[in-house]
Amino acid sequence: MTDNEHETGRPDGRPEGRPERRTPARVIGTPSTDAPLSRPPMSGRPGTADEGPDFKEPVFEDPDFPAVQGVAGVVPQDERTARRAERIAALCFLLAFAALVAFLVTYVRLQTGGLSATGASHVALGGTLTLALLALASGVVIWVRQIMPKYELVQRRHPMASPEDVRAEVAATFVRGAGESGIVRHRLLRRTLLLAAAPLGLAPLVLLRDLDTTGVPAAQLHRKLRHTVWGERTRDGKPLRLVVEGTGQPIRAADFNSPGGILSVVPQGYEHDLNVLAKATVILVKFRPEELKAGTNRNWTHDGIVAYSKICTHVGCPAALYEQTTHHILCPCHQSTFDAADGARVVFGPAARPLPQLPVGVDEEGYLVARGDFAAPVGPSYWERGDAEARARENGGHL
Repeated sequence: MTDNEHETGRPDGRPEGRPERRTPARVIGTPSTDAPLSRPPMSGRPGTADEGPDFKEPVFEDPDFPAVQGVAGVVPQDERTARRAERIAALCFLLAFAALVAFLVTYVRLQTGGLSATGASHVALGGTLTLALLALASGVVIWVRQIMPKYELVQRRHPMASPEDVRAEVAATFVRGAGESGIVRHRLLRRTLLLAAAPLGLAPLVLLRDLDTTGVPAAQLHRKLRHTVWGERTRDGKPLRLVVEGTGQPIRAADFNSPGGILSVVPQGYEHDLNVLAKATVILVKFRPEELKAGTNRNWTHDGIVAYSKICTHVGCPAALYEQTTHHILCPCHQSTFDAADGARVVFGPAARPLPQLPVGVDEEGYLVARGDFAAPVGPSYWERGDAEARARENGGHL
């Protein structure tokens, strides 16, 4: 026997009968099994070289931050860096204020109606709003990262209930955060931030202005919803001609003579008025006379040419995909399908009403013209649409 356990009969020096211990494989990124389990050193802070059992975290002492006096681990920002960051953040807030004012002025003053004007409005509105939000966010980020002090925060798990001491701690944390942010001490940042946020709060009120109908008489409002320009006439008292969308070319009935053909047309004189085209765009379909079914009003056709509203009755998407063999008009948004040979009745999809039919004819020169407005309001439903359709049925198909 010997007192030295390594002097045994085993060649590796371990006592007989004791199982061999195997060191588990080390996972990349984990500490070595020989390394002591301790918290990582706090490099860059005073006293890290002499850390030991009696080491205490440095206490933050700065008269400019009275709310965080005595908080361990807080590291203040460099004063010169903080001052420079304050000027940059204030400049960002001023830029955000100017961009938001420009956004509001652009929305109110820049009129749309044509394609070029609408494109310019989109660029101006999107550019100014993007610049405002980017400048506002940049100023806040600079404020937080280069002005507020830095510190280590350890968050421990607590029960879900919020006892009184926790609520008191939250209140103290809020007060301490207000002190750390310098919202009281940095008056320039506070004032410029409030100045930049003021137009942002007013923006929804300006954007929602379009929903206000108090200044529009009820009769005029209902007329705008129920009627289109197809019921109007030119200065010479003649009905509006149907022209090809995009080119503005009038259409002779004799030239549109191929069965199965389809055209997208708009009222002459309104080719670039987007507000008008949103309701008045029409699709023409050429049929053989024997292909038309009972749902189509033959009195509103000319030589097999039928005109339907292009605005889907579901949510207002352009329904212009046409399947010649089945005579189906398809809306690409939600796959509502209409039978063009049978009054554009719904055969599939979420749409609940057929596409309204437009009465068409020809003028003395043989060009296709509108003989009146649609018999029912076009597009999706609105509150009084049911009343308008009932009135149209009572008047024999006229609003």
